[in-house]
Amino acid sequence: MYLPRGQIASLYSHLVAATTPSSAPILILTSLTVDALCAVRILTALLKRDFLPHTVVPVSGYAELQDAGERLVQSLRRDRGGAGGTVVCVGCGGGVDVGEVLCGDVAEDAPAADGRGVAVWVLDARRPWNLENVFGGAETGQRGVKEGRLLSTYTPGTGGVIVWDEGDIEEEMAAEREAYFALREMPDISDEDLALSAETQEYEGAEDDEAGAGDGAVSSSSSSRQQSGRKRKASSELSDADDDADDENENERPRQRRRSNRSTPIPSSPGGRPLSFQIPSSQQGDVLDAIMPSSPPAPKPLSLRQQKKQLLKMRRKHEATLQRYYDAGSWTGEPVSSMLYSLASELGREDNELLWLAIVGVESVAMSPFTAAQANKPRLADGSKRVNRLELVKEVLRDEVPRLNPPPIENGRTPHTDPDGIPTHARSPTDSSIRLSPEPRFLLIRHWSLYDSMMHSPYLATRLHVWGEQGRKRLHKLLAKMGISLAEAGKGYLHLDMEIKQTLNKRLVKYAEQYNLNGLVPSAEESNRLSSKGGWGFVRSWGWRGTLSAVDEATIVSAILEVGAETNSFDTTLGRWDNSKQHSYNFRMHRPSLPSPPHSSDSGLDEQTATTNEAPDWTTRRFFAAFDALAPSTSKSTHAGLSTLLHHIPTAQTLARAILRTGSALISKKQIRHLHAFRMAVVKEGPDVPLFTHPGALVKLAAWIAEAVSVLEAEKGHKVGKKGDDALVVSALDEGRSVYVVVGLGAGGVGAGRVRSKAELKEREERKKQRAEAKAAKAAAKARKRDERRQFRRELLAANGDLESDDSAAEESDATESSASSSSASSSDSDSSSTEDETPALRRKKSRGKNRFGPAFQEVVEETGARVRIDSFEHCVVEVRKEDLSGFMEALSGKAVVG
Repeated sequence: MYLPRGQIASLYSHLVAATTPSSAPILILTSLTVDALCAVRILTALLKRDFLPHTVVPVSGYAELQDAGERLVQSLRRDRGGAGGTVVCVGCGGGVDVGEVLCGDVAEDAPAADGRGVAVWVLDARRPWNLENVFGGAETGQRGVKEGRLLSTYTPGTGGVIVWDEGDIEEEMAAEREAYFALREMPDISDEDLALSAETQEYEGAEDDEAGAGDGAVSSSSSSRQQSGRKRKASSELSDADDDADDENENERPRQRRRSNRSTPIPSSPGGRPLSFQIPSSQQGDVLDAIMPSSPPAPKPLSLRQQKKQLLKMRRKHEATLQRYYDAGSWTGEPVSSMLYSLASELGREDNELLWLAIVGVESVAMSPFTAAQANKPRLADGSKRVNRLELVKEVLRDEVPRLNPPPIENGRTPHTDPDGIPTHARSPTDSSIRLSPEPRFLLIRHWSLYDSMMHSPYLATRLHVWGEQGRKRLHKLLAKMGISLAEAGKGYLHLDMEIKQTLNKRLVKYAEQYNLNGLVPSAEESNRLSSKGGWGFVRSWGWRGTLSAVDEATIVSAILEVGAETNSFDTTLGRWDNSKQHSYNFRMHRPSLPSPPHSSDSGLDEQTATTNEAPDWTTRRFFAAFDALAPSTSKSTHAGLSTLLHHIPTAQTLARAILRTGSALISKKQIRHLHAFRMAVVKEGPDVPLFTHPGALVKLAAWIAEAVSVLEAEKGHKVGKKGDDALVVSALDEGRSVYVVVGLGAGGVGAGRVRSKAELKEREERKKQRAEAKAAKAAAKARKRDERRQFRRELLAANGDLESDDSAAEESDATESSASSSSASSSDSDSSSTEDETPALRRKKSRGKNRFGPAFQEVVEETGARVRIDSFEHCVVEVRKEDLSGFMEALSGKAVVG
């Protein structure tokens, strides 16, 4: 069942009213993503205000989700002696039948009115949905439920899976809903029906071939018709004895052949008109009444065989609809933190803390490469492009910021703020407000030097090619053109010259186009698209203790989940891994006692290698370290959340250094191979290999490489996102377990801003030069005409003896002409700029297709029998045995990995 967005507040209010002191605590199962953690923070804040007991349990994959169901959920079932309860799945469970995974099978003899009594709420941004969660679970005729949709008359209490709909189920899944319920109402299929289905497919294929060959050629040869008749006779001989009578009735009718897409039968004999049936003229009067009766005859009922054929044909049609939905690939919906902030807003409980958590969660989803691999949305009826849902969510949050954070008023007026400056400190010691800021796409700019922030920014590094010496020289040249020395850029950003900090965005915009850096700073075009501050980032201060942007906080919390919260795990200067202190991430994460995850054939680890005593619960440790980093930091608290964030800034910097170092090595050494359907890179040597055995870190590395390759292809003039071979597969070796962690990213564009090829840049520079020369020639011609008119006027006035009026008139004429020339020049400039802006085909960013690596991985496993472990909630992340990687990649290269 699914819950429309407008009813989420009523469902929560019913939970508050129905909870008693003897009720079981609400169980919250959450995945290890920044968006899920922010959503859990918002949910727990609401539950605490209503004094509802709850328990938070992190799960890193399907194995732990199934284990949590066996340990914590199945004991709540009423048919097993429990009292029922509520389970909230945040960021997990949407891709599988979560009712079966958590609650297990329902006993057949259980009373229908009692049921399991466990309500499972699913909030997940990963798509596609498992349709059993969305439309299943409700009994036939259940009150308050219509085709899986919960109505306002629905009364909770019986349990079941309830999916929170962001709006896409209502708006975009009408075909899937119709197909699901049509299949649900159909009777069961027997073995005889399956045999009939195979026969019907062959029969329809022969009919389609015959109709396609004979379309438009009614008078075909008699031999082809006899052959068609033999085919029909052969197919009729395969029928059962029970249908002999029906077959005889069918044979009594004249043999007919149908055109494709036509319902009018065509007589088997050539010539004649359809209504006459070629009856002799002497007999037409006798049979006229039989041919044309006064009332139409009743349609003859279909035989049992024909009904079965229609049923099987309709079943295949609906099954194909559902299969297309699942095979389309994966994409990302609305962040769950935004959904829970909507709940808080409906309840009237929104505040700055919850707003900041929603902003951090949304920014973390926006940075994810899986979000960039969204499906192409259909255009609107007027042909305009549909706005991305994530952009609309961010725009709503930008409207929320000034509503909950009004600007301070001093002496009856608001203080002046620099619109181009980046906030680096609070307005007062107690300032904890959220502000909008034109953030450049630099990494941790407030907590790093300007040079390091630019060097480790994926956007800037990939476009300047910093993996080579020439790319670093380009970076140095860019800084020199901006008027910033290397010594000044090496300082911390907070210690830069004040004039540089105030004009940094203007300097970047001035040279952005020359270096293919369009989109580095929020531009005027982007701002005017949705609002005056479209594309601006979010910044929050905690008094004098610190100021962070939402992107910085999402980056730090993500690094805690991927690298770890343990101190001294890395040398923060060199980013080197100390193998003597701890094993790799996957070694620590493995728990042999867990059940096998869905579609898992081999975990890749012997039970003698690790035991439960040797492997700590790293999932729980990293989760709660990141969870503490998101703790509210108000004037009444101990600033625990901010202290944890500032403490783990070196962790995020270490991960950024490792990504730059490893990605640069793969590109400079040309270790990225181009296969048939995608590009492939393998990380199996170097000091950072153990770090990238974590799927989250490997995904970030893959995104860096994919963006760099896309920039290189775009600079060569290739159409990025148009070819299927723009997809990328990156694998990292976990030597301790002899497995490869494999990540697949779909094809697509290259972040914000368009990348121009070298030919386009050269042509653009030539056009600018030609326009400048034409403008100078036009100004010179105007100056000559002006001097000629001035000389003529002087000679005329000198002849009349009026020299003073000559000077004043000349000055007025000069002023008038100069103003006219400037206005014409500005208009010509605006015309030329508007001409450039009126070429959206050259500036439009190529949208990415859906990521089909998940279904492709499943197909390869079924075909090759490779030992693969699929346990991640991201289906495009798998583990493959070391010796099976080559065969796995070879089979994968023949699959369609981009929707």
